[in-house]
Amino acid sequence: MLTIALYNTYDPRRLHEAHLRAIARAGPIAYAYGFHLALVGFPFEGRPIDVAGEISGHTTIGEGGRYLMELAEGNRFHLLDFPRKGFPPQFGTPVATTRKPSAEKEITPIELAERALRGESFLLLVGLGRHGLPKEIFKTARYHMDITGKRVSLETCTAIGAIPARISTLMEALRWKTGGRKI
Repeated sequence: MLTIALYNTYDPRRLHEAHLRAIARAGPIAYAYGFHLALVGFPFEGRPIDVAGEISGHTTIGEGGRYLMELAEGNRFHLLDFPRKGFPPQFGTPVATTRKPSAEKEITPIELAERALRGESFLLLVGLGRHGLPKEIFKTARYHMDITGKRVSLETCTAIGAIPARISTLMEALRWKTGGRKI
């Protein structure tokens, strides 16, 4: 299972327009590339299906929130609290996405794709806010990944699109290269 996780660093008590736009943009991306979508530390209450319905009612993105609803109906849309003792294990290994990965924790997109094809699950954390992911998340995450491979800073919604697109493309290429056999 691959999950793109939007980590809220704006305001954990109040919902902002920037939250809604980012979530609305992430829904079709996650859906198109077969990812789950998780929201970390957002001020929502209720079940994921109810939250998806609420967000869908405020957007025209993704055919009026249709893909976010599809994710929720397929149990691929998740609401997580800020981690106190780490992220829930069912989401797999936490990976902080950054243009500045630490050398000792770096995983490349191709390494992640190979491991995902072997059945490993990963929680790909994207900081939603001016300052990206908090420092404690970089400590908590087992790996750091630069999706560009060139240390290029991407705007948040650009990164939200680039991460699943690159990982799924690499996975497709690896499947093609191996004739569909396990790596």
